[in-house]
Amino acid sequence: MFLGFSEAITLENVIAKGSTRVGLKQRVGLLAGPILGGVVYFLPLPPLTLPAHTLAAILTWVVVYWITEAIPLPITSLLGATFCVVAGLGSVKTVFANFAHPIIFMFIGSFFIAEALVVHKVDRRFVTWLLSFQWVRRTPSRIFFAVGCATALLSMWISNTAAVAIMVPIVLGLLSTIRGPDENHERYEPGVMLLLAYGAAAGGIVTMIGTPPNLIGVGLLSEQAGITLPFHTWVWVGLPLGIIMFLVIFIVLFWLHAPPDALPGLREHVQDLRTNLGAWTPGQVNTCVALGLAVCLWIVPGLLAGMVGWDHNVVVWLNARFPKELVAILAAGLLFVLPVNTKRGEFTLSWKQAANIDWGTILLFGGGLAFGHLMVKTGLAEAVGRGMVALIGENALWRLTAVPIGTTLILTELASNTVAASMLVPVVIAIAQSANVSPVPPTLGACMAASLAFVLPVSTPPNAIVYGTGLVPLINMLWAGVILDILV
Repeated sequence: MFLGFSEAITLENVIAKGSTRVGLKQRVGLLAGPILGGVVYFLPLPPLTLPAHTLAAILTWVVVYWITEAIPLPITSLLGATFCVVAGLGSVKTVFANFAHPIIFMFIGSFFIAEALVVHKVDRRFVTWLLSFQWVRRTPSRIFFAVGCATALLSMWISNTAAVAIMVPIVLGLLSTIRGPDENHERYEPGVMLLLAYGAAAGGIVTMIGTPPNLIGVGLLSEQAGITLPFHTWVWVGLPLGIIMFLVIFIVLFWLHAPPDALPGLREHVQDLRTNLGAWTPGQVNTCVALGLAVCLWIVPGLLAGMVGWDHNVVVWLNARFPKELVAILAAGLLFVLPVNTKRGEFTLSWKQAANIDWGTILLFGGGLAFGHLMVKTGLAEAVGRGMVALIGENALWRLTAVPIGTTLILTELASNTVAASMLVPVVIAIAQSANVSPVPPTLGACMAASLAFVLPVSTPPNAIVYGTGLVPLINMLWAGVILDILV
């Protein structure tokens, strides 16, 4: 049922549709990066010290390469950090130490757990379980709401891209089963596909590990402002926002693409899914144990602190011995210990499987931390912060939060959400510190806004995946995306 869709939803095939335009952008960026960096270096900027001026020139070069994707994004991060060492802005040890920041290991551990979820098809079992409820199957709107919820819930624990890539073949099979010969499926199928992409964005902001910009914000708050954000604190903020956002997305898409009155063949389709999955496997059980352990150790200390206080001995011990970064590694380590076949020496996750995680995003994130650290060290962040405060106004927390959100929303439509967060979060923190207000609200606002790219297929991989199915005309994505950008 799902055969034939693998090529259609491959990102490379989606991007290939605009290969000429992308190639031109890369060629222009390849030249524009060093040229603009040189212009910034030779411009007279009296407020900046020489190290800050030099860093501004390097960052200009790096940002142009990030936006245009002139070379792979992770390589840009590594080269940018290298140029900083060559320019004398820090030693190789201090600059590249940011690539081993503790939050990096939370990234790695979370990616390992997500890989196990995919390898052992725990994600598909969850979706099938959700669709098996009679309440869900009663009306088409409930079915589409359920698949949107499933995508959002998956993206809370794995990347938005992985969540959508998992869900698209399932939903394509669902649509092919229920598609009637005389039915105008073009009326509702674009809405279902867009719900997957946009629903993943809503789910990604709920948890700290839901999407890379969240972890970038947490890491930079720790690095630049000395603020450690607990896992449960993010959830208390992200969960209500994610729910509201998902409901807004569903209402808008339901209004633009109303589903049909009935979906024949759904029960048989769900039954086929359940039959193909079979019984629970040891790998699926082990993966759920590892994920459950991680979630408990992330959430329980905060819940316990709410009952007995942060200074209680048990809470202090848990926070000291099980910081959120260590929890991810501990839970991921179980995947390499819990066996699935003792006789053959097979474990829940092999290194060959684990090596498939997105190491490029980790390197990109490390580069963002390195530049953030150098912006503080050289005084560039303070200078930018003071300049922005002069424009925005002193002590206006709501404005200091709204302006970064608006800027991030625009930038994330043109560049990846990881790049947008890496570029803007250090500046946002500096602006807040210059205005003597808490950097947490504007930082969280910018991180969450970085994931809300709704307008273009190239804005974010989930958009590209659903566009690549051929079921989402560009005008539909543009229209829905503009409305959601205004509302959200």
